[in-house]
Amino acid sequence: MNKTSPFSNVKGDLSAGLVVFLIAVPLCLGIALASGAPLFSGMIAGIVGGIVIGSLSGSNLSVSGPAAGLTSIVLAAIVSLGRFELFLMAVVLAGAIQLALGFAKAGTVASYFPSNVITGMLTAIGITIILTQIPHALGYDKNADVDEGYTVQALTDMIGNVHPGAVIITVISILILLYWNKIPVVKAVPSALVAVLTAVGLNALFIATDSSLAIIAKEHLVTLPVASDFNSFIGQFKTPDFSSITNSKVLITAFTIAIVASVETLLNVEATDKLDPLKRHSAPNRELVAQGVGNMISGMIGGLPITSVIVRSSANINAGGRTRLSSITHGALLLVCAALIPFLLNLIPLATLAAVLLVTGYKLCKISVFKQMFAKGKYQWVPFVVTVVAIIATNLLVGVAIGLAASVLSILRGNLKSPYLFSKEKYRTGDFIRLELAQEVSFLNKADIMLTLDRLPAESTVEIDASKTAYIDQDVLDIIREFSQIKAPQNKIKVVLKGFKEAYKISNTDHLFLENAKEKPVGVITNGTHKELLKELQFN
Repeated sequence: MNKTSPFSNVKGDLSAGLVVFLIAVPLCLGIALASGAPLFSGMIAGIVGGIVIGSLSGSNLSVSGPAAGLTSIVLAAIVSLGRFELFLMAVVLAGAIQLALGFAKAGTVASYFPSNVITGMLTAIGITIILTQIPHALGYDKNADVDEGYTVQALTDMIGNVHPGAVIITVISILILLYWNKIPVVKAVPSALVAVLTAVGLNALFIATDSSLAIIAKEHLVTLPVASDFNSFIGQFKTPDFSSITNSKVLITAFTIAIVASVETLLNVEATDKLDPLKRHSAPNRELVAQGVGNMISGMIGGLPITSVIVRSSANINAGGRTRLSSITHGALLLVCAALIPFLLNLIPLATLAAVLLVTGYKLCKISVFKQMFAKGKYQWVPFVVTVVAIIATNLLVGVAIGLAASVLSILRGNLKSPYLFSKEKYRTGDFIRLELAQEVSFLNKADIMLTLDRLPAESTVEIDASKTAYIDQDVLDIIREFSQIKAPQNKIKVVLKGFKEAYKISNTDHLFLENAKEKPVGVITNGTHKELLKELQFN
């Protein structure tokens, strides 16, 4: 992990923390509502995720809080357990399990997820953000937090109930977000803050003039619980039922939350690293420890389970966040505002927050991302597209699992496909042909290499280069030995062996032949670069 001082970008981090705070408020409340939990439990999770996990995190840019990916699990668990206090006990135990996983160094599992799946996950999340925020942007907030999909009836209802005032605020907010930072004199002020203040002021003007554009219905505004005094504020915190620690249902719920939350966190942290402008690498095991501590504290005081959240993390990066200070700032602002000024936050139209998320979502799923993936060849873009479609159609974890399976199948297909076969007509007697082995040469390549060597034209010269290999399967080594010692002499083929390690027990012969050779290779056969090879070598 590249360590960065939390005070190296104070101005940018404070600004980014404010932006993430504005986005986090409706997300915390919406996720709590969708989970069937008290609304304040979502705020508690956001506060703990920002301050506690932000302080301990192994990531400079990841922002944690209640996650939409756990909504269905939390809802089912609360219903199954019957009492919210039993669910809180499960959250505490889940945190303890995550703590143990972190100390056991289980966080490295994220390193085994291929980049095309991670990129697909980010793109799918961007598309999902856009789809879920369109109702808010249009001012149709009925059941907007419930994932019911875009059915014909839902589209008809949404189009027939568009709120003109919300649309105006959304459009103005998006324009501010896109162009405010291009004005040199004022770009020091966060564009998201300007958008929110403009939306609040504009809506106040609509209300004052008794305009039909006024947004007054609570479903169109941020709705934060307002405590009448300090005692009622403290009364919103709850404690777990410790007597249920041996309850089998509680234990099963705890393990379920721990595993799902850990995988989701590790995937989101990996994705956040890919968005990091400074290209830093997070410490996954430290992140699991931080998440474990955070979930134990959240459960102790009445909060929902916490994970790293890519929506907030990507918004943090886009807003200029560069260290953990931005995450801590967002958590501190959640605490201050929940305790002191919730009524002011309740003036913010959801349309302007939807605008912030629409811009964030667009940056995750731009057309350029699709172009880059398609340019890398089908073994990259097929798992990418499968991941995107699967996540949108199901959920994050199921979609990633399907994408991972598609990636594995692509790898197997790529290895089973014949990267060594070539058109014999392109090569003539006496040609110099170079065979460059891949970094990993497994038994899956055995048949391909054998067929390639058998198809080499007589009286040619072939160089087999193992300089870049880290591993060669024993069966493949036997094939190379048999070819160089028996088959090649029979067809008057000169074999030049290069880069073979002593452990392979194959003697290199390049120094005997290539020192004074004037021939130049007419083709290079490289395992693993299928697209280029198909063009260069005209594979069958």
